[in-house]
Formats: sequence, structure tokens, C-alpha cells
Amino acid sequence: MVIRRKIKLPALTGDKERTSYVYLPVGYDEEDDKRYPVLYMFDGHNLFTDEEATFGKCWGLEKYLDENGVPLIVAAVECNHEGNSRLSEYSPVSFDFHGQRIAGRGKKYMDWLVGTFKPYVDGNYKTLSDRANTMIAGSSMGGLMTLYALCKYGRYFSRGAALSPSLWVQQGEVPSFIVNASFKNDTVLFTDYGTKEFKNHSPQRALFGETFKILCEKGVAVTARIVPGGTHSEASWEREIPYFLKTLLD
Repeated sequence: MVIRRKIKLPALTGDKERTSYVYLPVGYDEEDDKRYPVLYMFDGHNLFTDEEATFGKCWGLEKYLDENGVPLIVAAVECNHEGNSRLSEYSPVSFDFHGQRIAGRGKKYMDWLVGTFKPYVDGNYKTLSDRANTMIAGSSMGGLMTLYALCKYGRYFSRGAALSPSLWVQQGEVPSFIVNASFKNDTVLFTDYGTKEFKNHSPQRALFGETFKILCEKGVAVTARIVPGGTHSEASWEREIPYFLKTLLD
């Protein structure tokens, strides 16, 4: 079951509303004492139904979790659809995009997520709210933000899944927030990139390898997967669900 609720992000969009999503697992019962780990995700509108997805194809996440009885709460928020606002909210660094300067507002977004959204989820649902049971995941710019969250908000998140992360934002170099980060020794990361994505963005192969070499050297338990035939799409990321959930929940 997915519960939808209208919310506001005052620091980013004032009184404008967007939709939040909280998936509750099969067997969730208000009356019993069982509590669940939580996975926070980006681009919530793309996760559960084709009707809400930007390009008409979602991840099919609710269907997968229900059919496999995964004991997990998923909390997510719709992105900002106005112009390049998604790029801005989902980047911790400023960068140039097709001749336009994009102001990185990722810190404001993450401050809201851990300061407002997470307390709301923990206060209204039967979560295991400690760091060991709190995870984060996203794709593309959401994958970049997942890496940022593990680097800068590691006191909240112990595990993350960064699918097709947009590492290119810092002029083709490994983002400085990764280079300068330190991690708790139990930090776990799943990441992937599709072979067809590499063909479209050839410098990404070297950048992908260098990024996760650095993370590995910093003590992060990295599972990196090169997806045969993988593309930059919800359909491709949907096929990765079993892989990244195994890493996050094992």
C-alpha cells in the first residue's frame, strides 16, 4: 500500500505543494509491535505507477515489494518539475548545463529530508529509525544525491543505492564531496551503470571506476555492477531492484 500526502518544502519552493509517498509492506498492522527499516528515495513519482511517472513507465516498486513480501517501508517525494529545478534540488554542487548555470541546492533538500521529512515518517509509521536501519537510494541525479547523503549525512544513513549516478556535474572530475569525505566503517553502497549509457557518455566509464575506487579505499563496502544492455531509464532501473535490495538488506 502506498500512502500519498501533499507536502511543502518551504526552503526550496515556499507554499507550493508536491506529493510524498510512503509505501507500507504487506502485513503492516497498526496493532502489532513490529517495526520496519526505511528506504528514502528520490523521484517518488517515478516509483510506483506508470500514470504518475514522467515518461509513462515507473519502477514497479510497489508490485515487486508486495509480490516478494519485502519487510521495508519506502518514503519518497515527487521532484520539482519546473524547468531545471530538479537538477538544482538534486545537486549539491553548482554546474553548467547546456549553457545555463545550475545552482546546486542539494544541501537544502537534504537538510529538509533529515530535519523534517524523516521525523514525520518516524513519527507516523512504525519505523526502525536508527542509522543502521535507515537507507537512501535514487537514480541519475538522485544517484548523485545518494552519494552526497552517504558522504555528508552518514549519521542518518548507513546504506545507499546510487543507480546511474550523474557524476559528470563537476567538470568530469570525481565530485569533491566524495574526495574529501570520511565514512563510518559499516557504510554500504550499491551502484551501477548500463553498458549502453557508457556508449552515450564515454568519459563516464573512467569516472565511474575512479569514483568507486576512491570510495573503496575510504572503507565503503561497495558493490558496483555494470549492467549488460542497461540504459538510462526507469525500465532498466526496475530490473536492478533485486540487486540493490539484496545489498541494502543483507
